[in-house]
Amino acid sequence: GSCFWVAVLDGNVVGIVAARGNEEDNTVELRRMSVDSNYRGKGIAKALGRKVLEFAMLNNYSSVVLGTTAVKMAAHKLYESLGFKHEGVVEHYALPGMTHSLLERMFFQLRYHRYRLQLREE
Repeated sequence: GSCFWVAVLDGNVVGIVAARGNEEDNTVELRRMSVDSNYRGKGIAKALGRKVLEFAMLNNYSSVVLGTTAVKMAAHKLYESLGFKHEGVVEHYALPGMTHSLLERMFFQLRYHRYRLQLREE
C-alpha cells in the first residue's frame, strides 16, 4: 500500500514523492513531495503528483489526502491544479519530534494545510 518514486532528468535525481495507503479509511496520503530548486517550474512536481493519483486509482483507493506546511503559494496552486480541495488549516502545528521548548514555540509556529482529492464515493 505504499510506494516511493524518484524523478530523474539527465542522470540526476530532481524530485521525489511518496504515497502511503491507509486501509482503515481507504485513502492514500501523498507524502514528502520535493523537487530540486534548480528544476522547479518544469512540470516535475505535477508529474510526480499525477503518479500518486494514478497509483491511488489503480489500487481502488477512494481519495488522496495530504498535509503541508508550505508557505509558498506555488505549492498550494500545484495541489489545486491536480484537483485537490483545501479542507482547512491547523494553527500552531508542531512538527513531529519537536520538544515544544520556548525557542521552538517562538520560531516554529507553523500553519498546517490539509487537502483532499475525492476519487470515488465509498
